[in-house]
Amino acid sequence: MTINPDFIAPCGLYCGVCAIYLAHRDHNLKLKERLVGLYQGGVAGKGTLPGSENLSVEDIRCQGCLSDDRFLHCRQCEIRACTQEKGYTGCHQCADFPCAHIKNFPMTVGKRVILRAIPYWREVGTEKWIQDEEARYVCPECGNKVFRGVVRCNRCKAELDLDG
Repeated sequence: MTINPDFIAPCGLYCGVCAIYLAHRDHNLKLKERLVGLYQGGVAGKGTLPGSENLSVEDIRCQGCLSDDRFLHCRQCEIRACTQEKGYTGCHQCADFPCAHIKNFPMTVGKRVILRAIPYWREVGTEKWIQDEEARYVCPECGNKVFRGVVRCNRCKAELDLDG
């Protein structure tokens, strides 16, 4: 397995299964539109992020947390800045985990994944952690690859809960 180093987000939210990255990579306008609504709070009021009020489909783009082409909220990530300041590649190296940055993380699903992923990353190392994140986000009913946070497979419509 070839690992893209730009996808190794210090917080444990592996970028290879991120909806923003996948929507941009696949030029998926429908998903981009849904993500704009989600980040603006349009989906049952969930997921509102500061600074998202003027978000557009053109803003739904990212090449990974450690790339130079990051999503709006990834560009201003306090977790990435903290790990870089401490000289760490990720929170898995920090004795203060989970810190206030994690406890105050604005997205519920993301926070749940971080709290699951970081201890696992510590235990198994980077390569195994990434392999298992890639394998986790596959619909168990039909084998379709899905993204973090998805609640229903877009192919077979099975209900999914893959983030915990």
